[in-house]
Amino acid sequence: MTQSRENDLSGPVGPWRGAAPLAGSGIAVVCFVAALALAWMSAGTLLLIFAGVLLGVFLDGLTRGLGRVLPLPRGLRLTLASVAVAALGVGFAVYGSATVVQQSRDLGGTIKAQADAVNGWLSQRGIDVPILAKPGDGHSGREPGQQEGGLGGLASGLLKGSGSVLSDAGSVLGPAATVILGVFDALGNLLVIVFLGLAFAADPKSYRDGAVRFVPPRKRWRAAQVLDGAGETLRHWLFGQLVTMTVIFLCTWAGLAFLGIGGSLILGLQAGLLAFVPTVGPLVAGLVILLAALASGTKALLGALGVYLAVQCLESYGLTPFIQKRALDIPPATIFAGQLILGVIFGLWGIALALPLLAVIKVLLEQLYVEDTLGEQPDS
Repeated sequence: MTQSRENDLSGPVGPWRGAAPLAGSGIAVVCFVAALALAWMSAGTLLLIFAGVLLGVFLDGLTRGLGRVLPLPRGLRLTLASVAVAALGVGFAVYGSATVVQQSRDLGGTIKAQADAVNGWLSQRGIDVPILAKPGDGHSGREPGQQEGGLGGLASGLLKGSGSVLSDAGSVLGPAATVILGVFDALGNLLVIVFLGLAFAADPKSYRDGAVRFVPPRKRWRAAQVLDGAGETLRHWLFGQLVTMTVIFLCTWAGLAFLGIGGSLILGLQAGLLAFVPTVGPLVAGLVILLAALASGTKALLGALGVYLAVQCLESYGLTPFIQKRALDIPPATIFAGQLILGVIFGLWGIALALPLLAVIKVLLEQLYVEDTLGEQPDS
């Protein structure tokens, strides 16, 4: 009896299916870890691709909207939408560039002077405020092992390559090489985003069907529903965010211009653009507005503060509840926590794209976990 029990304990636990399934499981685990490591190292490039997807969703939404009023083929409607967006950008650059550049130059000098004055006032009272590191001090703001995504990473590698012609040119040009590299980085990333956006908007169905083909056949219908839900959520959020940013720009510009604060156009523009980044963006915009208003006296400072608070109240209690309620209903604390996590993991790209990423994550959790796993319906 005892010997029989010992034989049972010494035998294999569960049915033995051979070495092939065990080896396959090990290979799958290794491939999964390798995929995570690759995604971590190329996080900047992946977020750049996600930005291109956002542009594609936006252009696709414009194309669908035109289809309701213009019975034209999809290709022609997409061309009209793309040309309209490009014309708007070029028109602003041509007719508003002189004003924006002049106000930016004056505003930069004003903010620098006011920041130095505040820093000196604090230093006289024994409060030391760290000054931002100057260009060329060896601190690039990136971890030693982190790589830069997009074409800027390629340009950075070329300029930093030992013995290369561009490296020698960079050492000779000094700050000019830094400016050239920054412009090349921005233009390169912009071209990548535009190309991906146009490619995705031209034929979104083929990309969706291509992604669904990687799913087992019996689950493909559900995968298509999830992708369509994520696309619809992003589309509604993008158009709602565009309306919100436009209203913030116009209200801030009008309020600061009425107070006679210099650089009102560029201040309103940066407030509207920074509204794309929730929580953090409005705080930065408000700080810049207050620093610019210091040069005009105490009354202007209080007036600028009033304009900023009024615009923020309009956004928080008027625009967001009515415009973004359908697209994205996430508590502010959750958004801020998500920004912190994505900012620590992915840096500036994570902070800028935190809200659309959280929108996609919300759709995945609601449809794949709450509905399919828990068998419940998400709160509407």
